[in-house]
Amino acid sequence: MDHLLMNTRPLFSLTYHAIFLLFLSLSISKFSLATTLSNKTDKLALLEFKSHIDSPLNVLASWNDSFHFCHWIGVTCGNKHQRVIGLDLKNNKLVGTISPHIGNLSFLQSLNLASNSFHGGIPSEVGYLTRLRNLNLSHNPILGGEIPVNLSHCSSLQYLDLQYNDLVQGIPSKLGFLSKLQILILRNNQLSGRFPPSLGNLSLLQNLSFAHNNLEGEIPNTVAPMKSLTSFIVANNHLSGVLPPSLYNLSLLTFIDLNDTNFTGNLNPDLGIALQNLQILWIGVNQFTGTIPVSLSNVSDIQELDMPENKFTGTIPMSFGNLLNLQWFSASFNLLGNNSVDDLSFLSSLNNCSQLNFLDVRYNQLGGELPNSITNLSIQLLWLELDGNSIGGSIPTRISNLVSLTKLGLGSNLLTGNIPSSIGKLTNLNALYLYENKLTGVIPSSVGNMTQLLHLSLFNNSLEGSIPTSLGRYFGNLKLLVELDVSYNKISKEIPSQLGDCLALETLYMQGNSFERTIPDLSKLKGIQYLDLSHNNLSGQIPSYMVNFPVLQTLNLSFNNLEGDVPVEGVFKNASAIEVKGNTGLCGGIQELHLLACPIQRSKKHRKHFAFKSILAISIAVAFCLTLFPLMALSWLKKLKKKCLSVSTFGPSYQRISYKELHNATNGFSLKNLIGSGHFGSVYKGKLGPDETHVAVKVLNLQKQGASKSFIAECEALRNIRHRNLVKILTACSSIDFKGNDFKVLVYEFMPNGSLEMQLHPEDGLKQLRSLNLLQRINIAIDVASALLYLHHHCQTPIIHCDLKPSNILLNDDMIAHISDFGLVRLLSKSGKEAFLNQLSSAGIKGTVGYAAPEYGMGSQLSTNGDVYSFGILLTGRRPTDKLFKDDLNLHNFVKLALPGRVMEIVDHSIFNKVGENDNMVSSWSDWTSGQTECLISVFQIGLACSVQSPIDRMDMNRVALELLSIKRQIPSEA
Repeated sequence: MDHLLMNTRPLFSLTYHAIFLLFLSLSISKFSLATTLSNKTDKLALLEFKSHIDSPLNVLASWNDSFHFCHWIGVTCGNKHQRVIGLDLKNNKLVGTISPHIGNLSFLQSLNLASNSFHGGIPSEVGYLTRLRNLNLSHNPILGGEIPVNLSHCSSLQYLDLQYNDLVQGIPSKLGFLSKLQILILRNNQLSGRFPPSLGNLSLLQNLSFAHNNLEGEIPNTVAPMKSLTSFIVANNHLSGVLPPSLYNLSLLTFIDLNDTNFTGNLNPDLGIALQNLQILWIGVNQFTGTIPVSLSNVSDIQELDMPENKFTGTIPMSFGNLLNLQWFSASFNLLGNNSVDDLSFLSSLNNCSQLNFLDVRYNQLGGELPNSITNLSIQLLWLELDGNSIGGSIPTRISNLVSLTKLGLGSNLLTGNIPSSIGKLTNLNALYLYENKLTGVIPSSVGNMTQLLHLSLFNNSLEGSIPTSLGRYFGNLKLLVELDVSYNKISKEIPSQLGDCLALETLYMQGNSFERTIPDLSKLKGIQYLDLSHNNLSGQIPSYMVNFPVLQTLNLSFNNLEGDVPVEGVFKNASAIEVKGNTGLCGGIQELHLLACPIQRSKKHRKHFAFKSILAISIAVAFCLTLFPLMALSWLKKLKKKCLSVSTFGPSYQRISYKELHNATNGFSLKNLIGSGHFGSVYKGKLGPDETHVAVKVLNLQKQGASKSFIAECEALRNIRHRNLVKILTACSSIDFKGNDFKVLVYEFMPNGSLEMQLHPEDGLKQLRSLNLLQRINIAIDVASALLYLHHHCQTPIIHCDLKPSNILLNDDMIAHISDFGLVRLLSKSGKEAFLNQLSSAGIKGTVGYAAPEYGMGSQLSTNGDVYSFGILLTGRRPTDKLFKDDLNLHNFVKLALPGRVMEIVDHSIFNKVGENDNMVSSWSDWTSGQTECLISVFQIGLACSVQSPIDRMDMNRVALELLSIKRQIPSEA
């Protein structure tokens, strides 16, 4: 029996293994079938997603049966089950709606559709994605509707970014169920309603950003459990009430932005003890009251403390000198100080803040004398503004210690004594405001050393003496000066003729002094807009050149001793723009001035002969007109159309000009006079008027779609903006040509050194016009940055240029840069919301390939950030459309990969050249220094910061301008 059993054991064993293998095979087949079915579900979901969108870049071309779906562009699958776990299609210019079938990708962990042009809404089926950790649908500007309540089912969600969309209604309270959420960014939408109390349940949340929405009401105390929060950003909403006490319990906060809301009440005195990790505190434009918490001096890492336009009272804490990392302190437009002697004590303590570069306490109630200790503030200080207080004493001689200052504001105070001559050592100043004080003595001639000066305001003091010859000579050095105001002082003698060399002057106020003799030759001030010489002792005639000031808006010559004819051309045609009363010797002028007619000296016999000839001429003319009137009526009406519409378009101060004059000025729009062409027209050089003024004439090609809108846009933009770095328009014309065709033209000041494009990238076969050295390039960059800063932040209506590129940057005789071509310009609405734009130019045209911001190609709203991007590309000095840049390598990445070690490989090598014998370019590598290399790296780094992908992460033009000025100061003048 044992023998039998021994013989049957192998058979039993074989049978058992066969059954096991059969069972295993069936199990594997069943699992394989389930996996296949699941994979098919993912594939079908992706194809359904694709069917709802268009892909202009054809990025979804691989989404077909030629490839396994796990290898499709943007798709990531897990290794174990080959299920879709990631879908990343950001920044691909996709257009369409988000398919509800996205909810069938049940293994999906990350979904990124940012920076495209999706519209419609967010499908509620996204809530089926229970494994989802990251959801980014940001920067789809027409993605609207509500935030789906079903998102609360995505229990694994850690990152939720829906910023810069068009979402409406409230923030769903059920988002408070997302217990793993760490990042929640909903800024720049149209969200309304209240701050959901349930968000207090998000104990892991680190970054909360709701800025630029329409939220209202108070912040609930339920935010207390959000212990992980480091960034709390709710600026530009309609919130109200006081800050909840629970906010002070969030001890990890490093960034708080409450700007421009409606918060009231006092700040907690222990704010700086409770929030010791703060680095940035922005609470400006609110209704906060009480004192500034002294405890803020305990926040050792704080860098920016911004609290303007509130109702803070009391003193600025002396202990702020402990904030060794402080870079920015602004408490302007508050009620700080008591007009007492101790109000400025805090200035001495700030001497310890060696990183400080911005100090602004304008328009408070600060009293006391200006302390000498102010001269010991950080040598990195760029802006010092103390205007609008009750500060007495004198300006310290050692004010020259603050060598980095670009803006010094001491206006509207009680300062006495002289302006120290040492102030001329502040050679980096762009603005000096000493107006409305009690300063005496003369204007120091050293002011002329400040060759970067744009604004000099000294009005309403007791300055006396003459403007000395030396200062007159120095005024000629202030070639960048835009505004000079010395009105209402006691200055006498003649007005220096050297003022006529300050070619950038737009505002010249000299009224209320004792200037005498004749008005000097100021004929070269073609950009002058406001000129006031009233209430002086000036004599002689009104200079004839004043009729040729093309942009002069107001002229006041009243209460002097002027005599003779008042002109009737130029600004003198507009009675509301000129004042000439109080000059008893003046006569003539337009009828509205009500001046006596100028006497005509003729003999009696001559008058009789003249009268007879006049009557005869009039009779013949009347008879001739009555005979030919029927024949001439139609011709007269047609010729009437040939009168240009510059007056109605721009205003009465702009010169009328006819098609014939423009035809003659450009030699019949000859090809020899053609200096450039663009999408909407061509530009010709010409000589206009009796003085043969050199002009650039832009003739619109009205056959091009959008050309007329471009003309209107440029007129609308340029008629109200003035800046030394914007091209000046002389007039415009909308008429008909000799053939009866519509004719539109814009006439600009001529720029003899052409465009930056011509300087950097001369056409094949043409010699480079000149070699721009490092200093010249940075000067041009500063010019362009200054113009953009003006357009974006200092215009009454902010302006987006939309087509910044080297060919639209023109250079005058002194290589000063001017931004031109405003045909694509957009004006931001008065509400300040960048979503609502005055669509002046042709829809769909948003700049030039390579320079246009990437978000524009995806239908994003236009914003000033788009101009910043173009500026960043421009800073590299290279063409972004170079054949070198293909696939994933663009100009931004090309520069980024090269910095800092390989910067010399990417720089335009003509920067090392200089003009040698026979005007040939020769290399000057030997002159190049390591310091210049560091400056070059810094410029490229600014370019990178301006041209990053995300618009909100780009550097602001205000900071760009300051950093470029800082770089310039490190370069020797011969560089």
